[in-house]
Amino acid sequence: MKSILLLSFLFLATCFIAFGQKKQPEKSEKGLIKISILYPYAEGKTFNMEYYETKHMPMVAGYLGSNLVKYTIEKGVSGGAPDQSLPFMAVGTFYVKNLSEYQAAIAPNIGAIRADFANYTNAVPTIFVSEVIK
Repeated sequence: MKSILLLSFLFLATCFIAFGQKKQPEKSEKGLIKISILYPYAEGKTFNMEYYETKHMPMVAGYLGSNLVKYTIEKGVSGGAPDQSLPFMAVGTFYVKNLSEYQAAIAPNIGAIRADFANYTNAVPTIFVSEVIK
């Protein structure tokens, strides 16, 4: 009986400790430069997500070196409203520490980057550069 009470007490104590602990905040991206490459959806436009994920984005990421914090790839699935068409087939995003370093790394490689578009899409992307505020 004592062992059951002791086990019950230990279980409850563990639960109180676990629930009482605050979740560690994720590392902030504030101040990073975010380069979003948006591939608009339109009739007749195509996008090879496998190639983009396994070849194109790693290639570009390789040019960015230690300035690159991370990159993400998003696949479009729907518009914002039930009757709204898909605005983008995909979005690729690079998070970098310094915009000048990003531009210096991309400039000599822009020809190779653009030439690779034909391997995964026939859409012309829009690029949006921003600073993460929060």
